[in-house]
Amino acid sequence: MFQFHGRAFVALLLLLTVSGIISCSTTPEAPPSVPVYTYKIVKTYPHDSSAFTQGLVFENGVLYEGTGRYGKSSLRQVDLASGKVLQSYELPAQYFGEGITVFREIIIQLTWQSNLGFIYDRNSFKLLRDFAYSTEGWGITNDGERLFISDGTSTLHILDPETFSTIGSIEVKDNDIPIDRLNELEYINGQVYANVWLTDKIAIINPQNGQVTGWIDLSGLLQSQDSTTSADVLNGIAYDTENNRLLVTGKLWPWLFEIKLMVKE
Repeated sequence: MFQFHGRAFVALLLLLTVSGIISCSTTPEAPPSVPVYTYKIVKTYPHDSSAFTQGLVFENGVLYEGTGRYGKSSLRQVDLASGKVLQSYELPAQYFGEGITVFREIIIQLTWQSNLGFIYDRNSFKLLRDFAYSTEGWGITNDGERLFISDGTSTLHILDPETFSTIGSIEVKDNDIPIDRLNELEYINGQVYANVWLTDKIAIINPQNGQVTGWIDLSGLLQSQDSTTSADVLNGIAYDTENNRLLVTGKLWPWLFEIKLMVKE
């Protein structure tokens, strides 16, 4: 066994102490994790299984839906309880309909690769005008003052709802990891909820800085009910502000679900 005396012992002790401080100070801290939520099904509603859902909005007791595919794209008013289409506007066949949002007395609908959006009267569905944008159109929502548009990347573009000019953008990240394939959007209680295409997950995003503040894992949701083999991916988020109801569905899904979020253990 080695023995140390006097200055040698003090020097060794000092070296070990300094080394320990340096080691501790240079060890990277793990990034803080955000909460992950699962779900409880509150109620199940019928949904048109031929609807390729691209946008979903619940506003003042009315359910609106935007559907896609060339030659099959539409804007719809839907009865939530029965799934019956009460009113619709069919887009010309050259347009692939995408996300929708209700802004005051109008409905705004995007198209996929045509760089063109449409504006309708929210009551009559009369086409009022169109507007151009430079990216692909995927999802759209608003906070009452600004429009947020996704284009399939990790960027949310911010548009002025009066001029439709781009006034900013945010990069969506979970800590430092960009989250791309952002699709259908919904603004809920100060946060932007975004379907992540080809997954069963919804990202909850702080629109001020783009940071993901939570995840919703909807794995197994469609399988909880009888489903058809033609059903496509999860896509469609609507929020009933008055009754605090969260509604979700997917492309070609035969069901629309009201769910309650619970922290995943």
